[in-house]
Amino acid sequence: MTADVVEFRPKKIRLVAGASAVFLVVVFTVVGLLLGDTPTGVIFRASDQVAMVCLGVLLACGVLLLTRPRVRADAEGVEVRNVVTAHRFTWQQVLHVSFPDGASWARLELPDDEYVSIMAVQAVDRDHAVAAVRALRELHRAATR
Repeated sequence: MTADVVEFRPKKIRLVAGASAVFLVVVFTVVGLLLGDTPTGVIFRASDQVAMVCLGVLLACGVLLLTRPRVRADAEGVEVRNVVTAHRFTWQQVLHVSFPDGASWARLELPDDEYVSIMAVQAVDRDHAVAAVRALRELHRAATR
């Protein structure tokens, strides 16, 4: 039995992070360009201006890390990639796919009271999150019968 691969990524955070990253680069570039012309008596060199632009780019890259979460599942198991970490589990290792009340994102319940957050399935995405949890639960149910 081979099922299609389902993949979910957060929606709203990707829009917000993209806009924020652009905003940061623009603001730091403008500030960097305006540094060279101040009436305060402080002397800013070209290297200070370049450093300011680079700082904006680094901050934007940090914000764009929030777009990294993804969950990919198939008949054999599920791969959860969060901001920094990635884990692969077979469906036999997973007890439940849950979305606790008040939680920001879904999670995989594992043995020994452990769990892994699925940051790709976020409460703010509403219907998208519901569809993702239902698809993951269906794959889990089919694999553990």
